[in-house]
Amino acid sequence: MNYIHRAMEATFLRLNKEFPALLLTGPRQVGKTTMLQKLASEENIGREYVTLDDLTERQMAKNDPKLFLQIHKPPVFIDEVQYAPELFTYIKIHVDQNRRAGDFWLTGSQVFKLMEGIQESLAGRVCLLHMSPMSQAEIYGAATAPFVLDLEQLSQRIKERTPIDTPALYERIFRGGMPALISGQYSDHRAVYSSYISTYIDRDVKELSGTIDSLRFMDFITAAAALCGQMLNYKTIADAAGIDQITAKNWLGILERLGIVFYLHPYSNNMLKRMVTKPKLYFYDCGLVAYLTKWSNSDTLMNGAMSGAILENFVVSEIVKSYQNCGWEAFIYYYRDKDTKEIDILLEDSGKLYPMEIKKTATPQKQLTRVFGVIDKATLERGTGAVLCTTDRLSAFDSQNLIVPIWGI
Repeated sequence: MNYIHRAMEATFLRLNKEFPALLLTGPRQVGKTTMLQKLASEENIGREYVTLDDLTERQMAKNDPKLFLQIHKPPVFIDEVQYAPELFTYIKIHVDQNRRAGDFWLTGSQVFKLMEGIQESLAGRVCLLHMSPMSQAEIYGAATAPFVLDLEQLSQRIKERTPIDTPALYERIFRGGMPALISGQYSDHRAVYSSYISTYIDRDVKELSGTIDSLRFMDFITAAAALCGQMLNYKTIADAAGIDQITAKNWLGILERLGIVFYLHPYSNNMLKRMVTKPKLYFYDCGLVAYLTKWSNSDTLMNGAMSGAILENFVVSEIVKSYQNCGWEAFIYYYRDKDTKEIDILLEDSGKLYPMEIKKTATPQKQLTRVFGVIDKATLERGTGAVLCTTDRLSAFDSQNLIVPIWGI
């Protein structure tokens, strides 16, 4: 199995020179441990690796964290650190006494559970990074930078990519971004995702919420996947899974905590009235969505009822990953008012709002950009707009509205 270089490597090494502790979070099996073990092997400083999946190590870390850090002295890489938040106080003590950059590399698979312990103990001392399933830039070896609607930067970005047609784009969506599939370690798409749900997601959900009915949970996550790219509706998901809305809300919260799903919240300010308030639901990995919603191959997905929604999910997740891989937060929203005027993406950057529409077409029409005018009353200036679509090249309707190929994101 060949190692696939990750876009976050350069970001991690750069921040490692500045911060005494770095915490890399993200769902299981996305390559956190593999990447850090690779980077550690190239350091030549003898960084020790210890995983709290090992119950003996976990028990020591929880019951005697001071002894644990005496045995596993920095520089150290502690994997799955969420199992022993008792360590955080002692890591803080060590950091305050020594202030050496790169002493602690930490990983965790339960993002928001970890945040609580860190805010209490390691605020200002730890750099937080999030790793998602692989982006198309990583998979196909292109340089990674945050996606922005700047013509010069987009032109350079497009030069580094290979144009693909719509069927090839849906093959990428269907394939997903799990390293085990991308690297060739496994070839059976269904077997990998089935195992991923039963071995990792199901187990972690039970760990966080107590006993659950695995069959109902499968119905629940399938219903959630069927609503990707749409406004969140707890009742629809609950009815499909045969659970109550409170349970549906709790389980979605756990999927968010585990780094499986995320939300786009509606953009609003005092100048824009009659806004909807519900967020839209997205999955970090479209391959998981395709598996859960039972599409047999990329052609049926491309021609099926979910083709538009899963394309939107893919675009939004790719943009978010482009920021995550640089250690940045994407200030990304959507717009919808009660007159049903909608803009798929609003990206806020440097005091401007950049509106984007996502369309499954190679020949978009300029009228798609008319809706961008609804944000002219916002307090922020409207920046360049774009239609993100299945075109084969970068072009423009005019100086303010670009046509951007999705394969270039």
